[in-house]
Amino acid sequence: MSTTEKVRWISADLEFLPDNGNRYEILEGELVVTRAAHWEHQKVTNNVCFELTIWSRQTQLGKSVQVPGIIFTDADNVIPDVVWVSNERLAEILDESGHLRGAPELVVEVMSPGEDNEKRDRLSKLKLYSVQGVREYWIFDRQQQKVEVYRRDNGVLKLAMTLFKEDNLTSPLLPGFIVSVSGLFA
Repeated sequence: MSTTEKVRWISADLEFLPDNGNRYEILEGELVVTRAAHWEHQKVTNNVCFELTIWSRQTQLGKSVQVPGIIFTDADNVIPDVVWVSNERLAEILDESGHLRGAPELVVEVMSPGEDNEKRDRLSKLKLYSVQGVREYWIFDRQQQKVEVYRRDNGVLKLAMTLFKEDNLTSPLLPGFIVSVSGLFA
């Protein structure tokens, strides 16, 4: 009688995967492979990071970057589209190999079409970011042209608001930050 065990991926396994343009993430020990994102996806990602970078340069409060590696645990390695991290937090969580080893204050994902992608961003990653201590999580939905803003409430990330093209995006994490949602999708 044989039993089949589920393969559990860990950080070290990523070293043996090809550098072929795919994005490799590990969520709860499962390998997630995605292709390079759609042009429109990349535009939104770039717009969000650009606005966060401008604000960060003006305030000198932190840094934003696109597609950073975050190694939460050996079984949870992710590559969000954008993160913003305060200078103080960055000094605590950036390792010598240039990866984040803890939760940044803000994580941004731009959803790609498809049920699997939606489940990953709205369920798996939401849970992971919540458990790991991310303070705010923005999910951009290109298809519906909306932004879901999750904020930490009683130790858990909860949906605080849904913004549409006519709205402005602000955050208590980022004093004075204000940008039109339509501009981020432009």
